[in-house]
Amino acid sequence: MTITGECFCGEISYQINGSLRDAKSCHCSRCRKAFSSQASATAMVEPSEFKWLTGKQLLSSYLNKQGFGFQFCRVCGSTLCTVYKGEVFQVTLGCINGDPELEIGKHIFVGSKATWEIMPNDVVQFDEGPPS
Repeated sequence: MTITGECFCGEISYQINGSLRDAKSCHCSRCRKAFSSQASATAMVEPSEFKWLTGKQLLSSYLNKQGFGFQFCRVCGSTLCTVYKGEVFQVTLGCINGDPELEIGKHIFVGSKATWEIMPNDVVQFDEGPPS
C-alpha cells in the first residue's frame, strides 16, 4: 500500500510505502495546544517506510529534552508528524490524502479533555494512556 500526505499549502509532501496502524486521538492539554484542536488524530508508521517527497527544507521542529516532538510546515503551520530522536513514527491523519484504510481505535487522556468537548459513549476511551 502507498499512502501520501501533505500540508495545507501543499509545499511539503510525503509518502508511506506500507500501512498505518494504531490510530488514536489524544485529548491531553499538550496535544490540544499542538494541534489547535480538541484532540490530535495520529497513526503509527514504520520509520523505514516513510519518506519526504517535497519541501523537507520547509520543516520546522519542536523537540523536548527527550527528543520527542512534532514537525510542521513553517509556511502554513500544518502539524505533519510526530518524531522521536529524528525519526518519524506517527503521522497526523488530517494531512493524509485519500483513505488510509483505518479508523481511530481509541481515545486517550480523556480524563484531561477540554471541558467543552463531549465524548460519544460508544468510543474506546482511556482516562490516561492505554494499558501496555
